[in-house]
Amino acid sequence: MTTRPIDSTQSCLRTAWRAHEPELRGWLRRRLSNPAEADDLLQDVFLKALRQGERFCSVLNARAWLFEVTRNALADKLRVARLTVELPDDLAAAMDETQTVDELTACLPRVLSELSSQDREVITLCDLQGMAQADYAAAKGLGLSAAKSRLQRARQRLKQRMTDVCQVRLDESGRVSDFVPR
Repeated sequence: MTTRPIDSTQSCLRTAWRAHEPELRGWLRRRLSNPAEADDLLQDVFLKALRQGERFCSVLNARAWLFEVTRNALADKLRVARLTVELPDDLAAAMDETQTVDELTACLPRVLSELSSQDREVITLCDLQGMAQADYAAAKGLGLSAAKSRLQRARQRLKQRMTDVCQVRLDESGRVSDFVPR
């Protein structure tokens, strides 16, 4: 392996950089909303190329190498950035709604105990314990469509009972917004 003089290596890097830097900068700026972040990332890529020294000059396609390193640096930056992104307002509202619905499950055991044994059984087995509707149908000697209908009717009665007993209030889009625990 022959060793290139440092000046030759730096010349090789400068030549490749001058040829491809504008294209890399444009590519990064289209993907990042902040031009300063794109420039910082581009500087990091240049330093990586510089650290390669002689190995960079032996690369057959400098443009491909630079783009690969740039893509990887961008992916790393976005992966780290994702960890610190704040929740959008609409998603935060959805989280509040999920919390309200989760709290509503406190009403479920009492209301479920007030349903008929047939309704309680189908909801418990299929919805709470995860039994397949086809298995429920087979266990009860029903056709699949009859089992599905039974489950749907039981769900409707459970919903109505929870709405009445727990005083569930819905917002304008039909989502649970509030309730009174029992």
